[in-house]
Amino acid sequence: MKRGLLFYITTSSLIITLLTSCNKYLELKPQDGLIRQEFWKTKEQVQASVLGCYGALLASPTNSRSLTETFFLWGELRADMIAPGNGITADETDVMNVNTLPTNAVTNWAGVYQVINYCNTVIDFAPGVLANDNTFTKQQLNQYLAEVKALRAMMYFTLVKTFRDVPLKTKSTSSDQDLLLLPKTSGDSVLQVVLSDLKFADSNIVFTYGNSITDKGRINKYSVKALLADVYLWMDNYAECEKACNYIIDSKKYGLLFGSNITIYDNLYYKGNSSEGIFEFQFDQQKLNNFYDMFTTSKVRFLASSTVMEQIYTIDFVDDKNFDIRGQGCSVRTSDNAIWKYIGVDYNTIRSADASYAHWIAYRMADIYLMKAEALNQMGGRGVEALAYVTFIRDRSNALDATDLKPDPEDRNTMTDFILQERAREFAFEGKRWYDILRNAKRNNYERIDLLLNMVSKSVPPIRQLSAINKYKDPAHNSHYLPIYFYELQSDPNLIQNPFYQ
Repeated sequence: MKRGLLFYITTSSLIITLLTSCNKYLELKPQDGLIRQEFWKTKEQVQASVLGCYGALLASPTNSRSLTETFFLWGELRADMIAPGNGITADETDVMNVNTLPTNAVTNWAGVYQVINYCNTVIDFAPGVLANDNTFTKQQLNQYLAEVKALRAMMYFTLVKTFRDVPLKTKSTSSDQDLLLLPKTSGDSVLQVVLSDLKFADSNIVFTYGNSITDKGRINKYSVKALLADVYLWMDNYAECEKACNYIIDSKKYGLLFGSNITIYDNLYYKGNSSEGIFEFQFDQQKLNNFYDMFTTSKVRFLASSTVMEQIYTIDFVDDKNFDIRGQGCSVRTSDNAIWKYIGVDYNTIRSADASYAHWIAYRMADIYLMKAEALNQMGGRGVEALAYVTFIRDRSNALDATDLKPDPEDRNTMTDFILQERAREFAFEGKRWYDILRNAKRNNYERIDLLLNMVSKSVPPIRQLSAINKYKDPAHNSHYLPIYFYELQSDPNLIQNPFYQ
């Protein structure tokens, strides 16, 4: 990206509310924008720059897909819940078939590093404003830094889950895609930086910004705790995961939505910012997402796999009024297997192209309950507690009896299967499925590698299954992470390709 960070996006209604005196959503100016000495002068400019980092979550970088589209592809393509549509690209098909090469554009991480560089720019230059604006306090500075450090942590956590070892860039550069010829840093080391950022955020972030809508669209104390719980679960630190989940649960600030499938769909997905939502990317009429083109029109790229309704939610053929409310008319339009939660208005009505502003939900309360259940199950001796949380989610959703494994709560493996299946039902097409499978497969030195191999049998065409299974059996497990995009290797001689793709 050659334009640097002078980047403007029309503001969403959320940010207009926050910046009533400013007409620009993103006014972030590092070295190659306007001279930084002319910009980093006031606390208002710092605030505008922080809000600009949120703007980058919604943006489509030059020569790269949008961040939410990237998150969907990374979290769903290699999993088992989507099927190809008429408009699917060759690159996307290759990833689905476990045939990913370094030339595959799906592996392009440019949008993620763009957000990282925006955050780094604020971290580098905002402290200097203390000397220029005597109304700007250290506490305010730390609150802003807490937001951008948490956003940066979210981006690096996603990179580690997807690539494992990645360049660790903690200083801003004149171009948001310039990695300064950095080598890769081990995923474990990157996660330590992620934890450091989140602990700083946890100590300095605000609890609320004064209204519920803003609290869903900006990082606050509870979204930091949600991200911490997720990171700790990935790192198999179950006690800390439980502690972070308990903080949110005990706050009573959030709760599950109850009611009919129409009520839950309307509030959770169509309107967004529900009482269940913790952190959501705030698309609106002025800043649309890519989901309409991805999931509808004659060139639909992705459909729900036929197994989603048949095996994940299941169907009651005796009573058509008895169904899991997360399935038909919520996640899936059963008449044609359309991925519905991003494109529907209600059970029967589709959005228009100019109304494609469904939020991307990063964390919601159901995730907290199920992360805690997973942690409790892995801790041993607490399976009864874990099962209670899964049952709570199932009861809310009218999960069908056919999907109840009726596990012995102290049978860790069967409980793992049960929780994973419940996460599939709860978070269908929300960019979590691949990571859920990989997290559970890799635990205890790949004790559950069967989870990955069984997934291949459901998602990869039969003619390619043997090849895919052999790849996932890679003893070093490098095949479970994507290759570095060829352009990055050409631009940075210090980068070394993931060994599986060399």
